Amino acid sequence: MEEGEFITVIGANGAGKTSTLNAISGLTKREGEISFRGERIDMLPPPKVAARGVIQVPEGGKVFPRLSVLDNLNMGAYLVRDKREIAAGLERVFSFFPVLKERSAQRADSLSGGERQMLATGRALMAKPVLLLMDEPTLGLSPLLCQRLAQQITSINREGIAIVLVEQNARMALKLSTRGYVFERGRIVLEGNSGDLIQMDEIKKAYLGI
Repeated sequence: MEEGEFITVIGANGAGKTSTLNAISGLTKREGEISFRGERIDMLPPPKVAARGVIQVPEGGKVFPRLSVLDNLNMGAYLVRDKREIAAGLERVFSFFPVLKERSAQRADSLSGGERQMLATGRALMAKPVLLLMDEPTLGLSPLLCQRLAQQITSINREGIAIVLVEQNARMALKLSTRGYVFERGRIVLEGNSGDLIQMDEIKKAYLGI
């Protein structure tokens, strides 16, 4: 994967997409080698993987429900020591997701599903990621919220943050990314430029409903 690249991973339920993200993050047992920026990370525990800039946004907009929006965001900055950097990080997150600034004093469990997903993504950004692993960010969201979140994910990538996006909405994901992989039973069965994949008959039939 190149610096700042945007990759999509698609496949049926149980194909191994989430397991792959968890393996990269160190959240599940791993086999083989995983390297990041020339360093093997497959032997590192999750906190040290995160310290290298590999940050995962888990499926379902998981947040700390009893904490405020602001406290949730600050939890994401646990690796950042400079208060000025934390303040700059907050402003950056608020530039992507203005609603979080409006809701900053509210408890996270008072947010809508879409707002919780924004918060989970914003919390990940506070950790200053080099690589963002996003697991089903649009799951359960309305088409309008999906579109808005997709726009923000694109903006995040344009800032130079590499993204691996696992997404059931294959059409949207392939349109956002530059390269894609198709998983079946834990194996890569197709890969290529996203624009080429979206035109393939087998992709249209299996994932695009055409």
